[in-house]
Amino acid sequence: MNDPVIQAQRVTKRYKAKTILNDLFLAVPRGSVFGLLGKNGAGKTTLIKCVLGLVYPQDGLISVLGDNPRNFLERTKERIGYVPQSDRPYPWLTVRQLVTYTASFYPLWNMALVDRLLKEWELEEEDKVGLLSEGQAQKLSIILALGHEPELLIFDEPVASLDPAARRKFLKTILDIVADRECTIFFSTHITSDLERVADRVALLKNGTIDFCGELDVLKDEVKRLRIVSPVPLPRDIPVNGVLRCELSQYEAVLSVRGFHAGIKSQMEQRLNARIEVEDLNLEEIFLELHA
Repeated sequence: MNDPVIQAQRVTKRYKAKTILNDLFLAVPRGSVFGLLGKNGAGKTTLIKCVLGLVYPQDGLISVLGDNPRNFLERTKERIGYVPQSDRPYPWLTVRQLVTYTASFYPLWNMALVDRLLKEWELEEEDKVGLLSEGQAQKLSIILALGHEPELLIFDEPVASLDPAARRKFLKTILDIVADRECTIFFSTHITSDLERVADRVALLKNGTIDFCGELDVLKDEVKRLRIVSPVPLPRDIPVNGVLRCELSQYEAVLSVRGFHAGIKSQMEQRLNARIEVEDLNLEEIFLELHA
């Protein structure tokens, strides 16, 4: 994972007077399953559109597969698969007709893979695209993005309209793709449990900037919950840096801390003459603590 497949430097995007992305930095390593997490309206879709060259930032530089999204080469486009939040192209075509039409744009197309996924995901070839349910349409968009076996897959809320069973199939497909060949997957989602199941790296988008970008395990090691029990009254200000949230009573306290390391526990126990338990947090809990 040397050269980033996606790299953004000092990217700023404004719509009229509103700044959506603000001096943003991002690096997505090759071969990673990279999750982009943020509140609704945080700018996830805007960032993805900038990466794809669908909108242009006012400032900053973006590189995708070594190319500039402002003027992608054809061979670069052929290496990218994209699934937007909602997509229902050519509603008058049947599923099979749309597959055939999409395949005609790519020099390489894995029809065996597409046919297998159509069957596994229970999509009828003769159904009109315009009559598909939201979940079915999203399944079809995902399949079409996989057909040319791209080097980079970009998904914007790929499972928003899928039921739990379909989400599980999608996630299994993602893991199979990563296992079978070197492919980078970059996706935004608000379903933290899905992201936690498949992603090895994450970025947290907050206030138009990247608040964290790195390995998921590093984030989990960094943010912890501390439960403090003391035989004597605790001070109103607990002496520890990086406190995200604190619930304090006379002899007990619950703290969420960012920047935790092993030495903090022993230092606080000695300073407070207290017993401290350190609790791991899942990704959803970490997200809520960081975005409270």
